[in-house]
Amino acid sequence: MLKIRLQRVARKHIPIFRVVLTDSRNSTKSGKFHEVLGTYNLVTDEKRVNAERVKYWISKGAQPSGTVHNFLVGERIIPGKKINVLPRRRPIVKEAKPEEKPVQDGSASGGKEEVKTKGSAEKPAETPVAQAA
Repeated sequence: MLKIRLQRVARKHIPIFRVVLTDSRNSTKSGKFHEVLGTYNLVTDEKRVNAERVKYWISKGAQPSGTVHNFLVGERIIPGKKINVLPRRRPIVKEAKPEEKPVQDGSASGGKEEVKTKGSAEKPAETPVAQAA
């Protein structure tokens, strides 16, 4: 199956791309492509696409990648709506917290033990203040 993809041409931090026709089994970084269909320079905002060849290859069964599809729709070479090519957001999975075990207090009054759990608010015992005479 043939794909129409963007191939990076320039160095790091210099976004210049070729629009190429390649086999779907080839990576764009491999450099193996059948035909150069255009260029896309983001630095100077220069866009050159051979519309006739793009339409020809699409009629022969070549499929544009999502980004190239949006590029061709933006240039009005092919009709249609742009598609969302952003990765899907995964829901945030919180780690399962182990159940809180009750903590037993060692000081027992009257033979009864108080059971306390983490996070329970404990009021300090009020002590009478001795008044100085």
